[in-house]
Amino acid sequence: MGVPKLKLKMSVEDYLEGEKVSEVRHEYVDGEVYAMSGVSKKHNRINRRLLNAIQDKLTGSDCETFFVDVKLRVKKFNRFYYPDLVVVCEEDTESEYYITKPTIVIEILSPSTAGTDRREKMFAYQEIDSLQEYLMIDQETEFAELYRRRDDGLWSWITFEADEELELDSIKFTTPLRDLYN
Repeated sequence: MGVPKLKLKMSVEDYLEGEKVSEVRHEYVDGEVYAMSGVSKKHNRINRRLLNAIQDKLTGSDCETFFVDVKLRVKKFNRFYYPDLVVVCEEDTESEYYITKPTIVIEILSPSTAGTDRREKMFAYQEIDSLQEYLMIDQETEFAELYRRRDDGLWSWITFEADEELELDSIKFTTPLRDLYN
């Protein structure tokens, strides 16, 4: 009979140093590291169109966009994720390599990540005090889900379909959802 092996957890410091030189991005979940897969062309197109539209809207504002290769730290759960797109509207100076105070987090859903984005990440992101909106955009169908923090601290759920305007209230942004897919 084999002897059980102890699985050692990686420290945050080792993870952050390793990510600086790694050719593969990894998400960090309480000491465990998971390699991230690449994305489809469709996923990339949706993300680029949304990034461009949001950046145009934010020109001249105090908000800033980050995408793909910048980590988001969820301190409460000791996690680092790589969201597809993040909007930051308040000073966030803890690190040059990760964000701690997002206003909006956006994930483009793929068949392999949708479950994690809808459960694990949503639960973790909603524990970030600065977060106002969490948007998930389906890459396969013209559909998006938005979780918005209400004034009482609870979250409302809104869906958008192909013929509707996608609305991000925290930055007063609207765009036809269909435009992200064309």
